[in-house]
Parts: sequence; C-alpha cells; structure tokens
Amino acid sequence: MESIGVLMACPMNSYLEQQLENRFKLFRFWTVPDKSSFLASHKDSIQAVVGNAFAGADAKLIEALPKLEIVASFSVGLDKIDLAKCKEKGIRVTNTPDVLTEDVADLAIGLMLAVLRKLCESDRFVRSGKWKSGQYVLTTKFTGKRVGIIGLGRIGMAIAKRAEAFSCPISYYSRSEKPEIKYKYYPSVVELAANCDILVVACALTTETHHIINREVIDALGPKGVLINIGRGPHVDEPELVSALVEHRLGGAGLDVFEHEPEVPEELFALDNVVLLPHVGSGTVETRQAMADLVIGNLEAHFLEKPLLTPVV
Repeated sequence: MESIGVLMACPMNSYLEQQLENRFKLFRFWTVPDKSSFLASHKDSIQAVVGNAFAGADAKLIEALPKLEIVASFSVGLDKIDLAKCKEKGIRVTNTPDVLTEDVADLAIGLMLAVLRKLCESDRFVRSGKWKSGQYVLTTKFTGKRVGIIGLGRIGMAIAKRAEAFSCPISYYSRSEKPEIKYKYYPSVVELAANCDILVVACALTTETHHIINREVIDALGPKGVLINIGRGPHVDEPELVSALVEHRLGGAGLDVFEHEPEVPEELFALDNVVLLPHVGSGTVETRQAMADLVIGNLEAHFLEKPLLTPVV
C-alpha cells in the first residue's frame, strides 16, 4: 500500500501520522504553501483523505482529487465532510464512533461539576494565597439537578447514564421521541431548557442544529441554568451566549467547543461562572490511539477490498 497517496488535512495525532507514514504515501496538507498547485500536481496519486473536526473534505477538495476513493475522519462528527458530494462521486466515508463516547461523556460530567462547584476558580483561589485571608464562597450542588440532553445518541445516552448516578432526573430532545427510552421527552429545545437545570448539547452539527442554542433557549434555561456544550461550537449562537452570561441571564456554562476555534470570545475570560476547554472531549492517550487504529483499519479494509469497519457512506 506504500504507493497509495493519503492526504492528511491538518495536524491531528502523532501516532496516527506515524502509522499512516508507515503504510501509505503520506502528504501533510498543512505544510503545503501553495495548495492549488500541490493538488494539481498530485491529483492522480491521492486516493484517500484523512480529516478531523477541524478540517476534512469539502466539495472543492473533492473535485480537485479525481482519484479520491475514501475520506476517513479522525472524529465522530462529519460536518467538515461534504457527504452529498461523496455520495454523488461514490466516495466512501468513515468516522470513529463508539471509541470516544466514554471520554466525551466523562468530560461532560466533569464540566457540570467544574461549573457548579467552581472547581477551576477554587483552584486559583488556593494558588493565589487567598485562602489565608478567608474561606471560599459556597457553590451549588450537582446531585439531583435536572439534566436535559439535546441529542440522545451514543454520547447523549452515556451522559444520561452517568448523570443518573448522581440522582439527576433526565429529559431529552431529539428529532423524534424514542419510545424505548424511559426519559422524559420534550418536543422542542425551548421546552427542554425550561424544564432542566443543566442543558447539554450532544447532537450532531447539521443545518438544522446550527445555532440550536439561541436567545430564546438561553432565556428559557434562565439565570440559574447551566449550558454544557461538548458537541460543536456552531450549535450555539456565541454572541447571544456571551451577552447572556455577562448580563447574568444565564447562570453558567461549560464549553469544550467554540464557534470559530481556536478563537474564543475574550469576554468569557474574565467570568468565574464559565469553564473553557480547548476541544479535548476525546483527548486521552487511550482514546486517540483507538481512534487512530480505527482510521488505519478503515483505510486498510478499503484498499484490501474488505468491509469497512465504521462506514458512513
């Protein structure tokens, strides 16, 4: 397979990069200064693209690579891949579901605890020496809080299971009610937000879910409510979120993703009711290796004409 050209869209994971280089003819797209000339020169040798949550395969890239056969995403999300164009051209698409579910769900619970119990602010309180001058302020209990989840897929269910261990009543919103699920279903995000203390975004990013968290939803969640986003940044109308937090119309937020990563609204930096993470939901050594192995496994299966491990298209 050493002659098969694989285009890696951006830096992702050193283990994955090494494994790709060991097996294929690897091209690192982010190192190329003139991308148009590069694609024109290598259009007949690149048969696979490896992308992730930050860079994938849009229509322009797909059209520039006539020999492209497969796009393998080092991510569960597919919003950086033009799926319609892939279907049109018969290009296979894979992602990395399941292997990252537990880590992302763990992080969601961690964000809930961090926001409600002010863990990050408490840490800074101790480090700054302020404890010597008095006790830290009282925080908010997590156990028993009503948790509403937008998107009850693999990750959403894993979050619900964990929150139940804290005696949290669970409710959810999804495109349709799931009769086999015991949790309370709300037919709109606004109704869900109005009936929970913590609102978690765990759905896929689509045109329908873009800015699914808007001013109406934020106001329904209210000044004691907490928003947790471990989905994608564009799920949230970021200016509306910032103004709600600054104006105390929303109680707090735990954010692993942002609308224009790695840019983050600077107004959030000074707020003590917000926990900000650099999109690390699946960011453990164990999970990133499992994701990398799945990407490699899908590529090898495709070029050996075997069934794909996690096909999307």
